[in-house]
Amino acid sequence: MATGQDDRLLSARETANNSVGTMPAVTTELDGAGRLLRLAKLGEELGTDRVADEARELAARVSEGRFYVACVGQFKRGKSTLINALIGEAILPVGFIPVTAVPTVIRYGEQRKARLKDRDLVWHEIPASEVRKYVSEEHNPENSKGVTGVEVFVPSRLLSTGMCLVDTPGLGSVFAGNTAATQDFIPHIDAALVVLGADPPLAGDELTTVEVVARNVQDLIIVLNKADRTTEAERRAAAEFTRRLLEKRLKRPVGPLFEVSAAERLENRGPERDWPKLVAALERLVQDSGRQIILASCERGIDRLSEELLAIVAEEREALERPIEESERRIAAMKATIAEAERSMRELGFLLMAEQQRLSDTLVDRRKAFLRTVLPQAMKEFQESLSKVPRQAGPAYRRALMGL
Repeated sequence: MATGQDDRLLSARETANNSVGTMPAVTTELDGAGRLLRLAKLGEELGTDRVADEARELAARVSEGRFYVACVGQFKRGKSTLINALIGEAILPVGFIPVTAVPTVIRYGEQRKARLKDRDLVWHEIPASEVRKYVSEEHNPENSKGVTGVEVFVPSRLLSTGMCLVDTPGLGSVFAGNTAATQDFIPHIDAALVVLGADPPLAGDELTTVEVVARNVQDLIIVLNKADRTTEAERRAAAEFTRRLLEKRLKRPVGPLFEVSAAERLENRGPERDWPKLVAALERLVQDSGRQIILASCERGIDRLSEELLAIVAEEREALERPIEESERRIAAMKATIAEAERSMRELGFLLMAEQQRLSDTLVDRRKAFLRTVLPQAMKEFQESLSKVPRQAGPAYRRALMGL
């Protein structure tokens, strides 16, 4: 079947195939952004706003030289507090219960402001002071407000060269939607701050998430937070256990583990511990690997979005072909039913003829049997009645015979 819709799908499939497999690797941010914008246009043509929006967002990130360093870990590890301490102000909500409900991007901006994206993928400006109303479990339980993205702009020197910190909902809390939100965000992570502790040092959900993240990204920075709440011996044991388990599961070295207390640093009290080393590691990440991280993020995004578009094209093509195939199946089934009905009618005709003959034979036999039974008695009664009629000539005699 050759239709305009079919031709459009064929063209879309060729474009997506070119993006995912046959075009050269991304060599510049401009090259990658251009390919992403082509995918965004293709997504619009196919009616998939989510893929188109994601491609445009990634193209903007690539062209602006921004990449995501996401804080991941079990709930109540102090991820939000760690980000607050890194940027030097309490911009994210913290608390004693699971707080973060929506992944929140902290990026550089000359003025402090924020914006959120609704379920229709439209951005809305909000005061930075109102971020809590949209990202916290208290004010937006299990993301009942349908927020699909939050960005907070802060004038932080650490973020001025393209790095964006991402606060993700904690794993393993009673709010299953929060864990799902973090898992959904994993494909967008370019590097990870794995925030752990000493009690327990590493939970199952954390290990699984780190494994998934490590399959796509090379840069993992391991942080043992809340060092002020444990002894040196406890921290040493936790660090050794964490390193051994991570390297066994990831099958690669994990680098240094930074022991810090984000709460102390945010309040500018207590010993620094490994805080300067952690900040230096993040700065080196930008200086030494920033461009490679951005290009790798672009490649992953192109591959992932192209595969999604190919799946959509295949699904739409199947949907177009399905009515024809279904009609052909129905016509074939109808023809088979008609042929079966005709055969059944022929067989039924023979059966009816045989039954008719059997009934006719039965009636003839019953008639003969009836006559054999009643005819002698009837003849006898007739003779007796006839003998009683006086023999005479004329009409009276005929009437008497007719009355027998």
